[in-house]
Amino acid sequence: MKITTSTGKKCYKILLWKAYFDKGFSLTNNLKYALVLFGWVTQSKTQTIAIAIIWAISSLIIGRLWYGYKIIEIENEVGNHVNPFAREMREFARRGKQASPPPK
Repeated sequence: MKITTSTGKKCYKILLWKAYFDKGFSLTNNLKYALVLFGWVTQSKTQTIAIAIIWAISSLIIGRLWYGYKIIEIENEVGNHVNPFAREMREFARRGKQASPPPK
């Protein structure tokens, strides 16, 4: 799908950067416990906020790399191997259009 309007292009870029951040955040999600523990033990708000900002930036970078190296496609393919619907559709495509649909 081609995006033609300038608003559409801006929204696409924003949502793409959001996807980068979301993926990086989900990959580094367990670090939040270390951050909370650090903040609780040290009671230093400025250091905790600085670490949280570094964590947010690193999440964005990790997500960008995840998409840049196309690891997201591999992740989706792995998900398709355990998805019963995707498995059924691949089997149907291998048999060809002349074959009857799978039994119910």
